[in-house]
Amino acid sequence: MVVQESMSVQKKLEILSDAAKYDVACTSSGINRKGNGKGMGNSIAAGICHTFSADGRCVSLLKVLYTNECIFDCKYCINRSSNDIVRASFTPQEIAELTMEFYRRNYIEGLFLSSGIIISPNHTMELLLEALRLLREVHHFNGYIHCKAIPGADPVLIELLGWYTDRMSVNLELPTAESLKDLAPHKNRKNILKPIRQIQLGRRGHREFLGLPDYKIQQPRLSGPEAGDSDITEIIASDGRMIPFRNRSPVKRNFVPAGQSTQMIIGATKESDYQIMSVAEALYDNFDLKRVFYSAFTNVNRDERLPSTEAGPPLLREHRLYQADWLIRFYGFKTMELLDEQRPNFNVVLDPKCDWALRHLELFPVEVNRADYYTLLRVPGIGTNSAGRIIMARKSAVIDFNDLKRLGVVLKRAVYFITCSGRTMYPIRLEEDFITRQLVALKDQVPQGIDRGVTYRQLSLFDDVNFQPDSRIKMQQAFV
Repeated sequence: MVVQESMSVQKKLEILSDAAKYDVACTSSGINRKGNGKGMGNSIAAGICHTFSADGRCVSLLKVLYTNECIFDCKYCINRSSNDIVRASFTPQEIAELTMEFYRRNYIEGLFLSSGIIISPNHTMELLLEALRLLREVHHFNGYIHCKAIPGADPVLIELLGWYTDRMSVNLELPTAESLKDLAPHKNRKNILKPIRQIQLGRRGHREFLGLPDYKIQQPRLSGPEAGDSDITEIIASDGRMIPFRNRSPVKRNFVPAGQSTQMIIGATKESDYQIMSVAEALYDNFDLKRVFYSAFTNVNRDERLPSTEAGPPLLREHRLYQADWLIRFYGFKTMELLDEQRPNFNVVLDPKCDWALRHLELFPVEVNRADYYTLLRVPGIGTNSAGRIIMARKSAVIDFNDLKRLGVVLKRAVYFITCSGRTMYPIRLEEDFITRQLVALKDQVPQGIDRGVTYRQLSLFDDVNFQPDSRIKMQQAFV
């Protein structure tokens, strides 16, 4: 470990912002909060505007670690305790001042704050809590804040942090408990899921179901100008620590109003896509998560216990998981429909929706003038917006293919699966091999480095990918 006694804030920012690039959390804010005229900033529900740097980092948020020091030795993490790297730590005051100065200069729209574990989870959480307290209560910052909760920390601290943040997240790290035990032996699934459940129940407003350790709120015992402030309280945690906290009712600030998210590292262990998506679906169903982020594994430590990524991180796999995640969250799909134990991984050539449609051709073609909303969503090339427009437009007119294009339908994919007034756009063979070859020929379906000639079966002399249906009809008429 390289320790520097004196380090400028600029140098700390350089080290700790670079160390934060492995945390994936660039998402819309999910919270609509106007300026109150007393503080600085607001948060717009439309989302944080994203700008990406050359190495892929989102720089619309001040995205930093509080510290890259860590007592844990997770095999996949660049900040693990056994790595000999330059270590740096901010102070709560530095975090607050950096955020305010960057915001005043219009460099950022909010703060994303994570941290390594310094001394203990409780100690780390107290430092994060103090930084956010300074921002909210001293600097009156009203902008967007996303903060990572530390698994294993006192539930009281997690509860308090939830009143200062807009979004919280607890990283699941790896898809299964077995993988976590192998690569992150200091962590366990129970400690990770406990704060996720706590945040979920806290958001529902059911304090009695949180299962927090007993604590009590005492009368103010502060001196100075704030001694008479009735909002100031001291919370006694389960281990006897005194935590000053300015009590705020949910009317003034909601508890984690933008919800919570988590992140899984993809490709560091041997789980299949089916296992990964099953875990994600369970998190959405059982913990009310807003987002699950998938981070393609990069072997930054060059550890022999980890898979090699010399050919690059599995970005295509990450992309397919995000596509499937979208189908589960907004399109009504279930993991069991997309994958199963016999087909545990996604198709590298086709996106999950097209792949599903090709395996269920008995459900197609869909008549766009009669199909309900959820049936339309299952058609490749039709999204949530275009499906809604179709439902509205057909109330006053019969829709044809020209209308579909104006309504935002991607016809180059949808044309094989739909009819308008009982007719296809042109003669089409509703066969898996034929449609697959046409879809693979599309530029947006073929990942870089994959041969465009790949099909589901070997071509014979009687197959021609450029063979036009109308020419076949003419040939048949000639033989007759």
